[in-house]
Formats: sequence, C-alpha cells, structure tokens
Amino acid sequence: MKISYKTYPNDRLKQVDFHGTLVYPLYVQVTYDRKPIYFKSYYFELFSKPRYLLTVPGVASKAPAMEQIIEEENNLINFIIEKHRDDFSLEIFKTAYSYYSKDMCDVMEGGFVDYLHTFFWDEGNPTLGDVLLKGCSSVIAFDVVRDFKRIMSKEQYDKLVGNSLYYAPPYLPVYGFMARQKRWPMLIITMRELEQPETLKEFVGFIHQNYPQRPFEEILEMVRNWTKYL
Repeated sequence: MKISYKTYPNDRLKQVDFHGTLVYPLYVQVTYDRKPIYFKSYYFELFSKPRYLLTVPGVASKAPAMEQIIEEENNLINFIIEKHRDDFSLEIFKTAYSYYSKDMCDVMEGGFVDYLHTFFWDEGNPTLGDVLLKGCSSVIAFDVVRDFKRIMSKEQYDKLVGNSLYYAPPYLPVYGFMARQKRWPMLIITMRELEQPETLKEFVGFIHQNYPQRPFEEILEMVRNWTKYL
C-alpha cells in the first residue's frame, strides 16, 4: 500500500487573516496509488477562530503556532492510515478524517451558548443573555461559566450548571475533562481521543467525581448522541 501525505501552506490561494497575520491557508494532500486528494486543514480552520487568540490586558496577544497545528494534523493522518492499513481507500480516509478530526468542545459549544442565552432570559436577565450569545464567538464559553462561579450566588450557579446537564449539550463535562489534561492553545478533545479506552475510563471517573447530580451513563449517552453532528 503506497500512501503519502503532506500538510502545507497553499500558496496558490490568497492569503487569509490568521489572528491578525496574513498567511496562506493550510492544506493537506493525501496520495494513494498515485491518486491525490487535496483539502483544507480542519485544524487550521478550527484554530483560526477568534476564541483561540490569547489576549491579556497590557500584554501582546498570542496566537497558536502553525507548527502546532501541523503536528495535530499529521498525528491524525497517521492515526487514520494505521487504523485502515488493511482496507485503506481515499473515500474511507475522507470519511474517517471528517469523524476523527472533530473537536467535541467545538461541536457542542454553539448549543451550549444557546442554552446560556435562554437561561439568562428565563432568569430575567435578557441583555446578559444577548451579550453571551454574541460575545461567545470570541471567548471560550467554559471560561465564562468559570467566571460566573466567582460572581454568582452558589444557588444560581448550581442552577445554571445543573440545568445544563438536562437542557444543553454535555459541553461543561467534556470541556472540563479536556482542560485538566491540555494546555493552551491545544484546548481540544477529538473523537480520536475520546474513543481510546484509557481516555474513556478517565472521563467516566471525572464525570462521577464532578457531576454526581446526573448518572455518568446518561452523560456518556449524551456525548455519543452528539456524534451524529459530526
């Protein structure tokens, strides 16, 4: 089986804005039996989102390094090639890439922000809900909730988190689990990682310890249900 690939800046296209710097978009070429396919890097698109720019008052903003994105991309491609060594085809690769590349935090974040919007409207704070709906495109929703823990009453904060386990995607458990293991800027957890038995075992323990208000089996089922959006 002859498979090769490369992850590269596509200088045949116009440069695009990457957190204030013009760069060529990152592309991937996979070649199997001399037939190539080309596509834009999922991780380049993901880490181009405004919330991945680290901005601290009085300090220069910092963006993810292209080398880190390329490494994440290459790790995924190698995983797929190894997983499908006995049945590889370009069609199988494209399907596997679409599934295993996805960051579950990113997949669920929009639905969780919608929940925050509705929660604060129901609580009589519609303007705050509107601010979150629009502002969370440039900040991480998990960090917003973490700040709420410091400024809300315990009763209201517990209500926000507890209700989310029933009326929102299981974003808080997934992001919280990921954030204990990763460091900026690679704050992602992909389906490739979540399907590893050792990761799943650790995730179950994390849910059991941190979200006892709902059985971990139900939260796991919610996570699995969200894979249909991949």
